[in-house]
Parts: sequence; C-alpha cells; structure tokens
Amino acid sequence: MAENAGLLLAAGAGRRFGGPKALAVLDGEPFVVRALRVLTDAGCAPVRVVLGASAAEVRALLPDSGAAVVAEDWESGMGASLRAGLKALETSSAVAAVVHLVDLPGVGAEVVRRVADGAGENTVARAAYDGVPGHPVVLGRRWWPEIVAGASGDKGARDWLKGRPDLRLVECGDLGTGHDVDRRRDLPG
Repeated sequence: MAENAGLLLAAGAGRRFGGPKALAVLDGEPFVVRALRVLTDAGCAPVRVVLGASAAEVRALLPDSGAAVVAEDWESGMGASLRAGLKALETSSAVAAVVHLVDLPGVGAEVVRRVADGAGENTVARAAYDGVPGHPVVLGRRWWPEIVAGASGDKGARDWLKGRPDLRLVECGDLGTGHDVDRRRDLPG
C-alpha cells in the first residue's frame, strides 16, 4: 500500500486569535496534538509538524519532538511553512503529502482518509465542505518541487491549485465542517 505522509502546518502567531493557535486548547487537548492525532489516526506516516511562533512550546507538546520542522522564515506566511514541510518530507518514501492546518478542529481522521484514498504520485485533491474547497489538501510527490518553487506569502499552494483541471474535490461536508478557528469566538462549543 502506498504511503501518504502527513504535513501539519502549525507555525502561525495567531495574531487575530491572541496567540499561536497550535497552543489553543479544546476539550482539554491542544490544537497541535489534536491535529497530529487526526493525521496519525488516518494512517499518515511519517508526519511532520511545521513550527514557527512559540516553536519550543509547541515542540514540547509533541509526542515525538523529531516530528517537528521549524520554518525559519515562518513570519513571511504559509508558503514558508509549506516549503519547509515538503522539503522535510523529501527523504521519506511517501508518494503523497496530506497537508492539514492546525486550526481546523472540525476536521477528523475520516475526512483525511476520504481525501487521501487512493492517493499517488500524481494526485491533486482537496476536501470540500458543501462544495466549498478547504483542507486537507493532498499533493502527489511529483508536484512537490513545483509547489516548493512557487509557494510564497500567505497563499501556500492556493495559486498553484487554482484552475487545475486535475484537481479532485472530495466532498466531506457529511463528515466535518472544515471551518477554521480564526478568533477565540470561533471555537466550537
């Protein structure tokens, strides 16, 4: 069976949130631990967690500190995190990377499994919630160098994904919300 790596982007400072969202706690569990568990429960291996703001504090929460990758230029935006994470996965045998965001507590392992189902080196897929594209995004290994070369600012791979005829949207609205937590008032419950 093909191996899908997990790539958790958790580097942001969470300025609108009031602090790094990786450190936010929901139901007694830090967001970074929750999101990491989602990827591992879905069968992703290896899993890398890209850190930036409060990197030492977030790393201390990880069950395996070796999973951490620090994006030194994280302040320049999500593109820096995506570049650092995909570069860290280059030595793995993964055929695809499942890119997940730390601030999506409504996304569970079932969503990741559905979007990553049958992924291979050429896969370009992303979750959709009631038809609206969201995360996670699955990027086949073939595309990693191209994505790394073009990822910049806060867009990550958004521009690269835009208008691709091979992009497969996978409806997941029956499994989760896909809503990100941008401010504390966005927390579920």
